[in-house]
Amino acid sequence: MPDVKHFDPDAALDTVVRLFWHQGVATTGIQDIVTATGLNRSSLYATFGGKQELYLAALERYREQWSRPAFRGLAEDRRGLPAVAEFFDALITVRCSGAYARWGCLVSNAQAGAENGDPDVRAFLDRHHEELREALHAVLLVAEAEGQLAPATDPATAADLLALLTYGVNLRSRAGAEAGSLSATVVAALGSLGGRPAE
Repeated sequence: MPDVKHFDPDAALDTVVRLFWHQGVATTGIQDIVTATGLNRSSLYATFGGKQELYLAALERYREQWSRPAFRGLAEDRRGLPAVAEFFDALITVRCSGAYARWGCLVSNAQAGAENGDPDVRAFLDRHHEELREALHAVLLVAEAEGQLAPATDPATAADLLALLTYGVNLRSRAGAEAGSLSATVVAALGSLGGRPAE
């Protein structure tokens, strides 16, 4: 007779996402995960594997729940630079206020941490970066078509710039940077592309 799980793996994984996101991977042990989820070690190992497998699953869950909806909304927005400004406004708001203030971004935290030395983590980070860059490139192509970019501005290069700015907002907010300071930097970056943030 097959073993029947008496817990919700999705709910457990959501808890683990928040744990890794808030505490960081290096300082989170299996016992922390056991305590946070209320599961025993054997259930965790049987369902997810070890800590590294659990971390990779958490990264994928974070991408599905947080990153991809934001990227999809950005890529499909036909307003151009105002959509970029709105994307950064929303990012700064969630990074600097509310339930997840000062947590940074689980993916950006991985970019800066020792965990990016793992080949599977690095491959995930590369895929995630490309998705972010593609979303930014798509909306910048709209901006170019609408005449919102300065003549010398290349949408592909600008997408690289704004992807790096996204990581900067995530990491600096975790370090305590104020929303106003981050917003001023975004305004300057968008101004350098030839546009202004949405009113």
